[in-house]
Amino acid sequence: MAEAVCAQKSPYAIDVEDGRAYFWCACGRSQKQPFCDGSHSGTGIQPTRYKAERAETVYFCGCKSTKNGPLCDGTHNTL
Repeated sequence: MAEAVCAQKSPYAIDVEDGRAYFWCACGRSQKQPFCDGSHSGTGIQPTRYKAERAETVYFCGCKSTKNGPLCDGTHNTL
């Protein structure tokens, strides 16, 4: 299994829509960050599904090292 690549050392602030599902790129290789575009193929890393419970701004992890995926937990501050 390949290791995740840091896409950026800060979270992505995304306005999500109530009830909509999003697929967070866990591998860091997607060209559509922070969301999956299929670039994980062959890495053994799978995207993480996130279903919005309400319309709000969500902070998706950009460094791909969060322990609370897909949401930012501040790990980027230690990299």
